[in-house]
Amino acid sequence: MDKGPLQIVGLVLGCIGIIGTCAVTGMPQWRVTAFIDSNIVVFENRWEGLWMNCIRQANIRMQCKMYDSLLALTPDLQAGRALMCIAVVLSFLAFMTAIIGMKCTNCAEDNEKLKKIILLVAGIVFILSGIVVLVPVSWTASVIIRDFYNPLVEIAQKRELGEALFIGWATAFCLVAGGGIFCCMCSPTQKEYKYSLPPKSAASNAPRVGMTRKTSSLYSKSQYV
Repeated sequence: MDKGPLQIVGLVLGCIGIIGTCAVTGMPQWRVTAFIDSNIVVFENRWEGLWMNCIRQANIRMQCKMYDSLLALTPDLQAGRALMCIAVVLSFLAFMTAIIGMKCTNCAEDNEKLKKIILLVAGIVFILSGIVVLVPVSWTASVIIRDFYNPLVEIAQKRELGEALFIGWATAFCLVAGGGIFCCMCSPTQKEYKYSLPPKSAASNAPRVGMTRKTSSLYSKSQYV
């Protein structure tokens, strides 16, 4: 089976994973809240992301503000900021490595064995980046769900799952799927068997001088009889 189209599918999934990782890192919709006060008609949307929080009230445009300090973030968002930056770097390195090992490129001097090793490394890094994306997204989601059903948390402080978390799960799936494709293509499918004949000994190739001389001498003596 031709592995060229399968490599392109893996590369496309990796490219989608890079775009999704960058988008999730910059989006403020990690933790979302929307509530209406019972006495006064007040509608407010609050978005909390890794780098900023945004507030939008009724008939007022959105206002975003960067966090003043890293200590203002919850532990899950603090870890998410570091892990998502690592995931962006890993996914980009995996994408560039996969391009070098592609069958349609002339890199690596068309060495098939070397290209398989390069694709295997790219696949492992893609899977690792997908896991790195999955950890902060799932951690933040678990904290939101735990606080939502906690009666000790006030209603105004409860949050809901934002769009960035769902995009993060899809991004992690694309990265792991793309890495899995590259890793599966590097597995050996056919075994080559080589047979070699035993080397000929020097004694078998050497001319039999003694036998020819003996035969000629016997023949010469028979002429005198």
